Amino acid sequence: MSVDYPLFALSEEHQEIRKAIRELCDAKIAPFAAAVDEEARYPQEAHDALVAGDFFAPHVPEEYGGVGADALATVLVIEEIARADVSASLIPAVNKLGSLPVQLGGSEELKKKYLGKLAAGEGGFSYCLSEPDAGSDAAAQKTRAVRDGDEWVLNGVKRWISNAGVSEFYTVLAVTDPEKRSKGISAFVVEKSDPGVSFGAPEKKLGIKGSPTREVYLDNVRIPADRIIGEEGRGFEYAMNTLDHTRITIAAQAVGVAQGALDYALGYVKERKQFGTPIAEFQGLQFMIADMGMKIEAARQMTYAAAGRSERGDADLTFFGAAAKAFASDVAMEVTTNAVQLLGGYGYTRDYPVERMMRDAKITQIYEGTNQVQRIVMARQLLAGVQSNI
Repeated sequence: MSVDYPLFALSEEHQEIRKAIRELCDAKIAPFAAAVDEEARYPQEAHDALVAGDFFAPHVPEEYGGVGADALATVLVIEEIARADVSASLIPAVNKLGSLPVQLGGSEELKKKYLGKLAAGEGGFSYCLSEPDAGSDAAAQKTRAVRDGDEWVLNGVKRWISNAGVSEFYTVLAVTDPEKRSKGISAFVVEKSDPGVSFGAPEKKLGIKGSPTREVYLDNVRIPADRIIGEEGRGFEYAMNTLDHTRITIAAQAVGVAQGALDYALGYVKERKQFGTPIAEFQGLQFMIADMGMKIEAARQMTYAAAGRSERGDADLTFFGAAAKAFASDVAMEVTTNAVQLLGGYGYTRDYPVERMMRDAKITQIYEGTNQVQRIVMARQLLAGVQSNI
């Protein structure tokens, strides 16, 4: 796929990708979104449709059996799914998050085995970084991995793991040298079927109820030594590099849910009448709608610009990834809240989708680094002199 990103227009190829995934979402994902949220169940219908349509893990390169979607194409896929159902958009988003450390640092054998299985839809790939005492301070890991001959033995607890229990594969960060803090952390591939792997009860969350969030327990989990990702002691580096790329997928989720909320609100205000006239004709509401559309488009352009930097590996990717994630998620929270306001009392009920969208939007300000952390990241990049060439 092309990696030349025009500043103000999508290529014909990217437009076709958007069209294809939107049609799939309208037919096979959106109709189940309310039930998935209400029943707090995994969106199996979306899962099956994404596997059938080659959108389950579109980022996997062609040499490992994937479709080789570039960063912008992957963003378009996640944006469109989130427009229909944020929970379902976590399927390709989490698959990229979980597998990207393998893609960035894994051996060729590891890539062929696990990226190949992911591309074939043989199991999702989750990312195990956070722990009960290591959230924003991700370097404060306590999970341990000890070498024992031709095996590693892992012990510890991972918390807030998206799609845990559903995914077959897990990138797990663990301490291999306690004296070196972040430089003593390594990354491993753990399989759901490995003896000693178990899961906690699903968290009862405000939103994204269709994406199970559970603790992952590692109790003397023995894995072959060749399941280490890259070099010993470089796991934290791989994890942070991964987040530089995948924060853009969170921005895409935010843009998608914001667009979905605006689309629904626009239809509502053109039909709803008060004082004998459609409320869309009230100037005060028009100002709200204008601000919503303007901010969504600004977030979208920033997200696409960050995707271009992700594909090229630009020096300012860290800044742009953090900026896109923080800005787009703040916009999503504002837009979805205003969509509820535009629907009035109806917007506050589960009979209409905007209250679900508002609840789902909130997580985009929190996961893969809170927006407060993103601002720290951005400030450090600016103070270090990392600037865009544009």
